[in-house]
Amino acid sequence: MLSSLANLLTTSWAVILTWAEGIGSATRLAGAGLRAARAPGGLKGNAGSLLAEPERQRQVLAVLRAFAPNISLKRQLVKAYENTGTVIVTRREDVLDVLSRDADFEVVYEPRMRKLTEGENFFLGMQPGWDYTRDVSAMRLAARRPDVEEIVLPRATALADDIVGGSFGRLDLPPQLTLEIPWDMTETYFGAGGPDKATMQDWTTTMFWYLFGDLGADPALEAKALGHAADMRTWLDEAIASRKAAPTEAPDLLNRCLALQSAGTPGMSDLGIRNNLLGLLIGAIPTISKASCLALDAILDRPEALELAQKSARAGDDTRLAGVVWEALRHNPHNPVIYRRATRNTVIARSTLRELHVKKGQIVFAATLSAMYDRFDIDAPGSFRGNRRFEDHIIWGTGMHTCFGAAINAAVIPAILKPVLAQPNLRRADGAAGRIDTGGTPFPQHFTVLFD
Repeated sequence: MLSSLANLLTTSWAVILTWAEGIGSATRLAGAGLRAARAPGGLKGNAGSLLAEPERQRQVLAVLRAFAPNISLKRQLVKAYENTGTVIVTRREDVLDVLSRDADFEVVYEPRMRKLTEGENFFLGMQPGWDYTRDVSAMRLAARRPDVEEIVLPRATALADDIVGGSFGRLDLPPQLTLEIPWDMTETYFGAGGPDKATMQDWTTTMFWYLFGDLGADPALEAKALGHAADMRTWLDEAIASRKAAPTEAPDLLNRCLALQSAGTPGMSDLGIRNNLLGLLIGAIPTISKASCLALDAILDRPEALELAQKSARAGDDTRLAGVVWEALRHNPHNPVIYRRATRNTVIARSTLRELHVKKGQIVFAATLSAMYDRFDIDAPGSFRGNRRFEDHIIWGTGMHTCFGAAINAAVIPAILKPVLAQPNLRRADGAAGRIDTGGTPFPQHFTVLFD
């Protein structure tokens, strides 16, 4: 009896706080909208940049969480993939439900993935089935979990230390550090770093943008991405043929894939190896770089977080440092929404006040940023806590399509930031240089920090 009463009071208090957050966020959004309307370009011209700010995104989601947690729109917000409308889901329970129901909510990337590979799908674009099981299983045999601690992390740690140590107190993060280290990983661990680092960085960033972020279906971006894909396919085909002609003993993914091919492993033809490497390369470089920059950006905005991160980095407390980094990405995630498409008519949040009927073909935006702020499941969501459970952070997705490189990301991103955070008097560069510059893309191009 007492337990039931306590649960009721706790839930009621959560409802009241959620409403209060929604009202407060709506008020702040109205103020920001008024200022944008008065600025050159007006509200229409400034709306995009306004809503690109993480703070504004959190405010919009707080309003939805409070007053319209699940909504259905006839409007097609996504132009890149076929759909019949849009659903937005904001409560944590419902977000996790959508991402776990693969039979009801499918990944949509297959058409564009086939364009990038010139015919074949990649497991990021597959539903459950033999092809998915074959390719993921084969690549798990090649990319072994112990490799993270034994190969990838030591290399990333040493390289980050060298780069920061030789930067003389001024570091432009993307070109000098956060793009450099994941590219080095593709060269030394994947065995497929491209003709040079600048080319591979450009290839992968453009194709990632086209595959996952080009919701408006920009024809110029598609042309650029498909051109890069053709160049990467040619380069990978030549790299595979060259390695077969002149084998090495390197413990890299290319050698392991070729060993699996020799053993008759399904899916490990030259074409299968090329397509799997292409898919992994697309995800590796831009994801790690962007997440590293956004995490540091969020930490620098919070003096208490910076103090905790620096103490952890200087003490060599990697567990606590990682907790600070994940908490920073909870507040400022590289991917605030994951989208799926309904394979049939279905229901979200059945038998609740927020029950919503989803029609076949609708794109469902599962707002992971909102889910990580849902006070029905997250304690004090607005606070910065470096000791939250890792499960509270939906950073790399969940379910069948959890990021394939999640274990690598979890090790490498704190390793990239550790020597930066260990520096005395770490701070942003003055003016625009100290803020993330995306250069008209979704990815950080420049972000300069200083230290003594």
